[in-house]
Amino acid sequence: MVSEDTTREADAGAAGGRSAVEGRSTVDGRSATGGQPTAEGQPSAERQPGKRVRADAQRSTDALLTAAAEVFAISGVDAPVRQITAKAGVGAGTLYRHFPQRSDLIAAVFRHEVDACVEAATDLSARYGPAEALTKWLQRFAVFIATKRGLSAALHSGDPTYDTLPSYFEQRLMPVLGELLDTAAKAGEIRSDVGPDDVLIATRNLTLPAQEDTNGHTRRMIALLVDGLRYGATR
Repeated sequence: MVSEDTTREADAGAAGGRSAVEGRSTVDGRSATGGQPTAEGQPSAERQPGKRVRADAQRSTDALLTAAAEVFAISGVDAPVRQITAKAGVGAGTLYRHFPQRSDLIAAVFRHEVDACVEAATDLSARYGPAEALTKWLQRFAVFIATKRGLSAALHSGDPTYDTLPSYFEQRLMPVLGELLDTAAKAGEIRSDVGPDDVLIATRNLTLPAQEDTNGHTRRMIALLVDGLRYGATR
């Protein structure tokens, strides 16, 4: 007969064999591949190479788009690539890997700036009262206008890369500004008879090019614009 001790030893050996085949150690949940343990004994997500590479690539892309927006606002879309890469802190190879053609970079900058304005509206609405949030958002929008002026030669070149940008602007930004205006009007902080089209045109006309606005002219003009919107408010 097989003793009870022998049976237990056989079971333990089989369990150990399964652990080895499955590539896991049962010691403190640590993976056999050397990853850090989690509750399930798997490598943590932040240490998975694929996710780390994607995060690094996204940071490089964001840095390039931010740098390109600043350079284009001052120097236009024909600015040397080295100005953009130096400001972003990356090499030219990184830029061309993400944006093979200059038109790809220009279109991406446009969308990036639109998206930044949309995100700013949510953030500002959470942190400030309606009229102040509107004022600060229009100041951020003025930065976009300065960038867009730097892109204007390219945007009107007829390149099909830019064909969808006007609709992207309309669909993303107009509802955001409309909501900021509605919220401020319902709070009695601005008048209710002004729409987003009027405010966008006024802001565009009041915004100086980035290289000319050296003494805060645009910021003061936007403050005056919002003061005008307060006239006739219901509160």
